[in-house]
Amino acid sequence: MNMPKEIRRYCRKCKKHTLQKVSLYKAGKRRGSAIGERRHAEDKKGYGGQKFPKLAKPAKTTKKMTPIFACPECKKKWNVPGIRLRKLELVA
Repeated sequence: MNMPKEIRRYCRKCKKHTLQKVSLYKAGKRRGSAIGERRHAEDKKGYGGQKFPKLAKPAKTTKKMTPIFACPECKKKWNVPGIRLRKLELVA
């Protein structure tokens, strides 16, 4: 699906419509020092193997794409609930 790079939408902070820039959410780099990573590594360590069953076939064929809207006037950003798509392209 194609989506424009700029969309005119309502800014809740400015309380008016502005031409907002659209970008896609990208997950940050995972940290090995995070408590969840350490806990998972501890559960996998030693005899017993993998903590969770490894799926032979993924259940879903698509991922949820989360667009982020940024207001140019107040610099506020909003994450919008994700849309389940195979591919989301930002076009001019």
